[in-house]
Amino acid sequence: MRGLEDSLLKPGTGFPLVRALSKLSREPHEGGPLIDVRVMSKNSPETGLAVSNSAKHYELEISRFIFTGGEPLADYAKALNLDLYLSTNRQDVQKVVDSGACAAALLSPPPKSQDLSETQLRLAFDGDAVLFSEESEALYKEKGIRAFFQKETELQDSPMSPGPFYEFLKKLAQLQERLPTQLEYNNVRIAIVTARNAPADKRVLTTLREWGIYVDAAFFLGGLPKSPILKAFNPHIFFDDQSVHIDPASEFVPSGLVLYKSDSPLAGQNADAQPDPDEAKGERRLSVSPADIEPR
Repeated sequence: MRGLEDSLLKPGTGFPLVRALSKLSREPHEGGPLIDVRVMSKNSPETGLAVSNSAKHYELEISRFIFTGGEPLADYAKALNLDLYLSTNRQDVQKVVDSGACAAALLSPPPKSQDLSETQLRLAFDGDAVLFSEESEALYKEKGIRAFFQKETELQDSPMSPGPFYEFLKKLAQLQERLPTQLEYNNVRIAIVTARNAPADKRVLTTLREWGIYVDAAFFLGGLPKSPILKAFNPHIFFDDQSVHIDPASEFVPSGLVLYKSDSPLAGQNADAQPDPDEAKGERRLSVSPADIEPR
């Protein structure tokens, strides 16, 4: 590693997000820093120079580097007051998820080709078990589509409970408000890409209104594939709780799998979820502040 400290590291899955955040942080604004990105690595401080040198070369706005000399990184998520933890290490991500320290996702390999916005920060989220709690998803898994639609219709005017990415979404909303342009035209664009459809769509909008959070786009796909929509929206990163959506999406856009807590009734289903046969018929049977990007 000492011999390679002047060699540039290749961009990983989180690179486009950090680059977009870096450019956003240079926009005129009032108050303190808009963004605080922190890179964590199990390298030792001496062998970690390749990481900091590469960040400088790519002009990334990163001033804090944490090198643990081989110790696990997840233990430091809460101590560093992170809002988002990204890693390619499943064990580390699971530990952060279980601790509830912050939003966390397991990064997929980067797409082979990317043509992402140079002027906007664009993020896409699944709904249930990502932005919202997993209650509705668990109901669908246990009792099926009819029970899911019945419950969502009954509760359409009642906001859902926050999910693991709620706090991160709230920080993004605060970031939007600090930018000088109106919400509809500023350089942070947020989309919800969900397999929900009518009549389960209204509760999503009810929840966002209750939270006071503005999203630029919402795609209620009713079982249609998410990848074509994501390819068109072209986010710097997409978050979903099911591999059946993440795997195809990661071919086109940077993607992160949101793991369930180990004690969740849905635990173990991230990688095993399969498309529901009724989805093809349009029936749903039943996803700033500090960010941590682990260099590859």
